[in-house]
Amino acid sequence: MTEPIVKENISAEVQAITERARRASRRMAGANRAWKDKGLRAIAKSLLEHQDAILAANAKDVAAGHENGTSLPLLDRLTLTKARVQGLADALENLASLPDPVGNVVRGQTLPNGLRMRQINVPMGVVAAIYEARPNVTVDIAGLALKSGNAVILRGGSAAAHTNKALLGLLREALDAVGLPADAVQSVDQFGREGANLIMKARGSVDVLIPRGGRELIQTVVNNSAVPVIETGEGNVHIFIDSSAEEEMSVNILLNAKTHRPSVCNTVETLLVHKDATVLPAVLKALSKAGVRLHVDERVQAVLPAGVTAVPATDEDWATEYMDLDLAVKMVDSMPDAIAHIRTWSTGHTEAIVTNNLANAEKFIAEIDSAAVIVNASTRFTDGGELGLGAEVGISTQKLHARGPMGLTELTTTKWIVQGEGQVRG
Repeated sequence: MTEPIVKENISAEVQAITERARRASRRMAGANRAWKDKGLRAIAKSLLEHQDAILAANAKDVAAGHENGTSLPLLDRLTLTKARVQGLADALENLASLPDPVGNVVRGQTLPNGLRMRQINVPMGVVAAIYEARPNVTVDIAGLALKSGNAVILRGGSAAAHTNKALLGLLREALDAVGLPADAVQSVDQFGREGANLIMKARGSVDVLIPRGGRELIQTVVNNSAVPVIETGEGNVHIFIDSSAEEEMSVNILLNAKTHRPSVCNTVETLLVHKDATVLPAVLKALSKAGVRLHVDERVQAVLPAGVTAVPATDEDWATEYMDLDLAVKMVDSMPDAIAHIRTWSTGHTEAIVTNNLANAEKFIAEIDSAAVIVNASTRFTDGGELGLGAEVGISTQKLHARGPMGLTELTTTKWIVQGEGQVRG
């Protein structure tokens, strides 16, 4: 009979993982672009060659999710398909085609005293990620960490345990096959919540920690971690339709932003409409026909088109990230009113305006303080892959170091290099 792992042993095991990660990070920091790209392409090839095994493992997690009453949005994030596995492989291939951020010169100059100064990007070192029910994150974060010369420690949660175990094995085998350290990708999933707790306390062994998930998970990490955290926030995302907006554009943007994949963080959750906008009936009809459940204020309720049903909105609706086919809708008297509403309820993720007025667009850009501000396009574009980053670690809603979609450069820090010929300070 196997002896249960006691807490003291877990602590020693996690410490050993961080030590192996530190050694692997030093090797990764010295790997050139060609070597790292070879590793990324080896992983992409392995994912496609073993997609049946990945999907079989994922099916076990999805079945368990159904049995445990997991919500439909979380089940959607948990589920892998052949198309999604192909998407992961494509993202790795794209990463391999991107420039290496390591060694990039941020700034440089020769000082009046003859000293030559450069500030360059260098790897973070050991990156940890804590996330839930998102097996795609296992591949995305591993790929970004490897390309940026880091080692990564993953905690993917019990909901995706079978899928993450299968993916981790393939990642490590592919790295080993090309001569990169397999320990550049490790997991503490086998230690459950205690493993996550120990990673959060591993200051000095882990350089940065990135949480991805719902509000509860993120706040738990932010409030309990001794390791520096890059906070990825929830997405209470707004779209404001002003009085000049065109009907076809408004309908197309709202349908895409709400229904394309409602379970993700860049999906619109609140629609604000100027009282003089003429497009509201068409937008509400299209959303209702697409199966969106509308939560509306009294002014919108009074102008609902025939055949469109809605429920009264409350303050709870303005604060909610539904992550489902629900949308809160409010009528406002002016752009300042829309901006005031966003400032009150936004989580700082993404806000968009639909307008045919350049001055209104510029005012919205200037006065909205969120990680991403979009004009006349779907909020679904707040995504590392869509914005040319190859993939993303997450969407940061904080203002320190990284903000918005975090790609390769956001997993680096900088080093100052000063070269001289014997200068001394007077």
